Amino acid sequence: MQLEQRSRTTEADWSGTIPNAFDGRIVGVVVVLAGLAASLNVPYGGLSLGVAAFVLLLTGGVIGHVLGERQLRRLTDGLVAHWSAAGGTVDGVTRSANGMRTEWTVHTSVGDVTVGGIALVPIARLSVEYQGVGDSVDASDAEANFDTIADELYEEIFEFGASARGR
Repeated sequence: MQLEQRSRTTEADWSGTIPNAFDGRIVGVVVVLAGLAASLNVPYGGLSLGVAAFVLLLTGGVIGHVLGERQLRRLTDGLVAHWSAAGGTVDGVTRSANGMRTEWTVHTSVGDVTVGGIALVPIARLSVEYQGVGDSVDASDAEANFDTIADELYEEIFEFGASARGR
């Protein structure tokens, strides 16, 4: 009977949406780096080659950011859904930012959990921080071993975290 009540409250607490996290700071860095790299082509290939290199590098960088943001958002959504389905109380998810990292703060009954990383596809990493302790893993590795990672994080945050708080 208690499990049924828990699942009903979990559904009511978690709305099921993760805020979008397209980050202008990362796009700004991509623009600057594309401009610097393209400027190296101007003396050797002329202005037209420099402009073509800038457009190519800028397009690749923006696509890399969009794909990285989608990957981190998908992982965050999966973690929150997994934790909620396992019985953890998730009150909501808000977008946060720290330096060049794209982050979401997951508000839970045992405290806030920060999930995010660098949202640029070739170097995308998933990082999770809870009570000042964090860990990170390559985002593609996190997708490949998602169930194991989600179970371990649930145990560490909701089971161990709740028992440590109760002391």
